[in-house]
Amino acid sequence: MDVTQVLLVDDDAMVRTGLRMVLSADPALRVVAEATNGRQAVAMVREMAPDVVLMDLQMPVLDGIAATRELRASGYSNPVLVLTTFQLDTYVVEALRAGANGYLLKDTAPEEIIRGVHVAAAGDSVFSAAITQRLVATIGQSDSAATADARDRLARLTEREREVAEAVAAGSSNAAIAADLHMSEATVKSHVSRIFAKTAAENRVQIALLVYQVGPYPGQ
Repeated sequence: MDVTQVLLVDDDAMVRTGLRMVLSADPALRVVAEATNGRQAVAMVREMAPDVVLMDLQMPVLDGIAATRELRASGYSNPVLVLTTFQLDTYVVEALRAGANGYLLKDTAPEEIIRGVHVAAAGDSVFSAAITQRLVATIGQSDSAATADARDRLARLTEREREVAEAVAAGSSNAAIAADLHMSEATVKSHVSRIFAKTAAENRVQIALLVYQVGPYPGQ
């Protein structure tokens, strides 16, 4: 059985203990180390290259946003999931822009935390479409530079690719998009690949950020 190695990063020992207990309930997951700040996390990732990093946002020395950005700049491509206490944490959007693959709320049910780690390890993004949209509406759309950048990136897409991007932002899987837009799943995968290339998005949650930053496609 393949085991997913997880690095826990949080300055709260109680939070780390709780997460370790939750993840240890699944034999396919193994917590290989714990870090108390972003600087330790970066060093541990370089040493161990874990399969998934669970990263707190607000920490001393180096916060989760800066640590995620540093990991991506160093070439680490495995999933980073940020941990947040509140659904409208103003740091979440910046962490996603920095390259995080998604986020988990710390009060999420244990089985959902386990599922989220597995989803991330499988190469998909972990996010709530509704929460992400609220996050961008709350703090993101006031950023005119980010909105202009997002509009420019989405303008590179064909109309069909924009439809697929909208569906990705809604949290739909490739199979669901294929059914809704009456195309094969292979075609959807090709569209998603082109969207990544044209927009320079690194994962599905960054596609969602671009879509929510700009707002609904004209006519929708």
